[in-house]
Amino acid sequence: MPHRLLLVEDEVGIRIPLADSLRVAGYQVDTVEDGESALQTAPSNRFDLILLDVLLPDKDGVAVCEELRQHGVDTPVLMLTVKGGHEDTVKGFAAGADDYISKPFEFVELLARIRAIVRRSHSSPPATLRNEQVYEFGDLRVDTKHAVVWRSNDRVLLSTMEYALLCYFLAHPGEILPRSRLLQDVWMAQPKAKSRTVDVHVTGLRKKIEANPAHPRWIRTVRGKGYRFLSE
Repeated sequence: MPHRLLLVEDEVGIRIPLADSLRVAGYQVDTVEDGESALQTAPSNRFDLILLDVLLPDKDGVAVCEELRQHGVDTPVLMLTVKGGHEDTVKGFAAGADDYISKPFEFVELLARIRAIVRRSHSSPPATLRNEQVYEFGDLRVDTKHAVVWRSNDRVLLSTMEYALLCYFLAHPGEILPRSRLLQDVWMAQPKAKSRTVDVHVTGLRKKIEANPAHPRWIRTVRGKGYRFLSE
């Protein structure tokens, strides 16, 4: 079965040709024109990826992504934006987006991003996690069989990339993990990918699993080298 995408784009001159190109590339594509339609369509259908424009007429893409996550929709989200600034990128990731691409973009690059995200979302946890279904540290519990995370008695809603990053940390406890290695192994990124992507996701993950994100207990920064996960 072809992977199914939801394209949320209000500009007809972009929406129609982009949807047609994606169908030619082998994807099944549904389209909507605004944020409210996306909020009605995404929860009631099974999509492999949501392509979400940031500048929508009724509700911007960041707000839409945030609402989807609040309602438990964990479908990967790729933001389409003309805003390439750091602040906008941070807002998108903080809302639960998995990746972003700035307009105008090359269709070949978009396809590469789509394939990488879909491949990650359908892949199994790292091999070292498969034998152990539940990891517990502090007040956190990670159930890798069902791909859910709990903090005390509350479920922690993580984006696809946040969960993949957490699993990778769990699979490599105590190791110093350079940003370049995380980009390669977790994001499956091309060499030009920016290490800032890792930093933004680590910040978001800390906010969700750390009691004091400013002074993290689990995910430590190793200055000039990368990150280290300590489970004790």
